[in-house]
Amino acid sequence: MDERTQGRMNEQSGGRMDETAAVRLRQAVRRIADRTRDRAATGLGPEEADEVTGTFGTDGALGFDPFPFLRALHEAGSRAVVVGQVAGILHGSTEPTGDLDLLWDGTPEQADALRRALIASGCTDLPALDRPQVLYRVTGASGDLCTPALPWGVMDVTPCLDRPAVTYDPAGFAILYAGLDDLIRMRRALGRPKDQRRAAELEGLRA
Repeated sequence: MDERTQGRMNEQSGGRMDETAAVRLRQAVRRIADRTRDRAATGLGPEEADEVTGTFGTDGALGFDPFPFLRALHEAGSRAVVVGQVAGILHGSTEPTGDLDLLWDGTPEQADALRRALIASGCTDLPALDRPQVLYRVTGASGDLCTPALPWGVMDVTPCLDRPAVTYDPAGFAILYAGLDDLIRMRRALGRPKDQRRAAELEGLRA
């Protein structure tokens, strides 16, 4: 990563950098692979996850590897912020997942960046990016692309885009993800059983 790119990421993150977060995510991806190695596909997609187990119980966990898409996002100039359980793992959560959810600003410029990243990551059915929430699928990952226009309980998630945490993967790219306090508020605002459980875990990590 060149100095100009690193400087831009440092400024955007407000200094909230964790050099170990990407390593934690890589370790989690390996654990997910180990735990699903002998699991048969059921046809259940991440969008059909229940509100207790989450997407780890779906086929999205089979072969889950978000890193190619995360790298493509960086290389495309996307400022999308990782949310959901992948963000939780980056902060230290031990719960596995099977999807990669992203929050982005909905602007035409960033829509172009997302399209470039999707195409580079093997997406053959590009989703329309003119809605608050769309499902995407790329090689190794699937999930939701959300804008602040999507209702998030009583929470306005727009400020989360301006204060992400950032980590640098050893392979040489940056990952933007929701800050710990923002992620806890997101969990509490959604209020599903898995969100309440994961919010409590994150609060323990903060403490």
